[in-house]
Amino acid sequence: QVQLAESGGGLVQPGGSLRLSCAASGSIFSGNIMGWYRQAPGQQREWVATSGGSTHVANSVKGRFTISRDNAKNTVYLQMNSLKPEDTAVYYCRLGQGTYVYWGQGTQVTVSS
Repeated sequence: QVQLAESGGGLVQPGGSLRLSCAASGSIFSGNIMGWYRQAPGQQREWVATSGGSTHVANSVKGRFTISRDNAKNTVYLQMNSLKPEDTAVYYCRLGQGTYVYWGQGTQVTVSS
């Protein structure tokens, strides 16, 4: 079993920055893929960024968001810069290993003046 604990969300003004963290614990195996998704009110959950053997970010956040990970800590980060009101959403951490997928509880990010 795997547990994911997200942190770092909050309220920020447009143009501001936040850094999300997701710490994984439990039965973690090498070669897993960790990433971030988000879900705005009334919208479907959408992919934001992934870190496995390489990193990828969605076009909607490219140039503003950066994903990184610390394998020694089983932690993935999402550095979010130049935040916009449309980035407001609940951000979820996801870990995939083998045929299993695990999700965190989510952390709220609100971008508003």
